Amino acid sequence: MDNSTTMPYQLRIKDSLMGAQILFVAFGALVLVPLLTGLDPSVALFTAGLGTLIFQFITGRQIPIFLASSFAFIAPIIYGVQTWGIPATMCGLMAAGLLYVLLSIIISLRGPGVILRVLPPIVTGPVIMVIGLVLAPVAVNMALGKTGDGSVQLVPETTALIISMLSLGVTIAVSIFAKGIIRLIPILAGIMVGYAVCIPLGLVDFSPVREASWIAVPNFTFPEWNWHAILFIVPVAIAPAIEHFGDIMAISSVTGKNYIEKPGINKTLLGDGVATSVASMLGGPPNTTYSEVTGAVALLKIFNVGVMTWAAIFAILLAFVAKLGALLSTIPVPVMGGIMILLFGAIMVVGIGSLVRAGVDMMQPRNMAIAAVIVVFGIGGMSFSAGEFSLQGIGLAGIVGVVLNLVLPRKQAIAD
Repeated sequence: MDNSTTMPYQLRIKDSLMGAQILFVAFGALVLVPLLTGLDPSVALFTAGLGTLIFQFITGRQIPIFLASSFAFIAPIIYGVQTWGIPATMCGLMAAGLLYVLLSIIISLRGPGVILRVLPPIVTGPVIMVIGLVLAPVAVNMALGKTGDGSVQLVPETTALIISMLSLGVTIAVSIFAKGIIRLIPILAGIMVGYAVCIPLGLVDFSPVREASWIAVPNFTFPEWNWHAILFIVPVAIAPAIEHFGDIMAISSVTGKNYIEKPGINKTLLGDGVATSVASMLGGPPNTTYSEVTGAVALLKIFNVGVMTWAAIFAILLAFVAKLGALLSTIPVPVMGGIMILLFGAIMVVGIGSLVRAGVDMMQPRNMAIAAVIVVFGIGGMSFSAGEFSLQGIGLAGIVGVVLNLVLPRKQAIAD
């Protein structure tokens, strides 16, 4: 047989297997967001795959990266679903994606420096911290076997605490002590161990899995116009938009290529924004570039964008396996609670880390004032209303932070 015909086939097989491995790495974090927020995990799988393909198209298939569910939007999605329902929440998330598109246009016209001047770490760092801290009570309630708001006890507290701490412990242990590819799936490992312990305790109800068909179209949900959801959610996009810069710099350092310049941060942000808006049009969570996948790229030396294409294709195909979605819905509350303790705490730490890396002097009165107002407004649930217009919580905190950063004089100006 002619080697010229067999080699491309062998390469495609290898790429597809590596793509399946990439999806495995991203899977735990990918489905965690819809499971926590009440969205459909099958839709999240579909929109992650579709979003990755859209990102590749816009960036010219130059970056080996996978897009999936963003943790930064967990708090506003939970609030939005409880307050306005899923369709209205999707409207707000779609608008958040369009904010990315707007920022990409500004970068194309003025360069990336203008965004960093308006949204420096002293603004984005505290906003990221608030996103993690505002969810802390939800994580604790679920770890104790209650509903997220703490109103109903679903699992006996002692049993729930044992399960949640075991899930938490496994997740931490895997992230620190595991080697190779296993180290990249701490969330998935924690869920699997906690789930396995719950089965003999009778805490897993398999009836949804038995009743589900093997193949079904995901439960797509389309947006419903709601100004309140837009005003609440769009300001939250400020922090993950800036994090996008860090994600692209990380994958650039891994591959040895400067993606900030080529294809350009404007195109990567545009790809992220369009992918997020399209995901929201179908009922999926916003997309973001996944650090777990960047870690896999570094470990496995996967620099071929085609591998990410295969991961996207597998995600889309799995979205139509209804029994998988049903199985994910059976994960007990304490298992999720244990994972959430680490996850939400880690989000808060990311915010602190951005301040540390930027060398922000928190003892400077100006910086202290900006950070203090953002954190208290966000965690305290400060709200502002004027007729039909209303802002509250994280969204209000983000906007106030931007305004304070623009109007408060800097140290040099004061000295002058």
